[in-house]
Amino acid sequence: MTPEELAKACAQRMWSQDTASQNLGIALDQVEAGRATMSMTVTKAMTNGHGICHGGYIFTLADSAFAFACNTYNQVTVAQHCDVTFLAPAHLDDRLTAEARERNRRGRSGLYDVTVSNQAGDVIAEFRGNSRTTKGSILPE
Repeated sequence: MTPEELAKACAQRMWSQDTASQNLGIALDQVEAGRATMSMTVTKAMTNGHGICHGGYIFTLADSAFAFACNTYNQVTVAQHCDVTFLAPAHLDDRLTAEARERNRRGRSGLYDVTVSNQAGDVIAEFRGNSRTTKGSILPE
C-alpha cells in the first residue's frame, strides 16, 4: 500500500466512527500522508451572543483536521497539546475550511499547523497541535 493509499484507508476507518465531526456537519474533503482538509458551514446553532461563530466550533473544526492529518500512518495518535489564535470572526453561513499539515514528526511526537479560512480565503484562525502516538493501529492487522 502506498503512503497515500494508507492515509486514505486510515481516514475512511476513522471517519466511519467520528460521530462528533459528522454531527456538526464537518466534511472530510481531502487526506494524504501528514495532511488533511476538512470544512463546515457555520449554522445558527454555532453563533454566540455577538452573532459570530463561537470559537469552540472553529477549534473543533481545526482539531478534527489535525486528528485526521496525524493519523495517516496507521498508528493511533492523539492530541497532546493544542492552541489556537483567532484572527477574524466567522459569520453565519460562512463555509470554513481547515487545512492541516505536518510540520515535524519524530518518534512518538508530531507537530501540526492548521489554517482555518472562510470561503473568501480570509484566515479566521491558526491552530497548532502537538501529537503523541500511542499503542495500537487504526486498521485491523
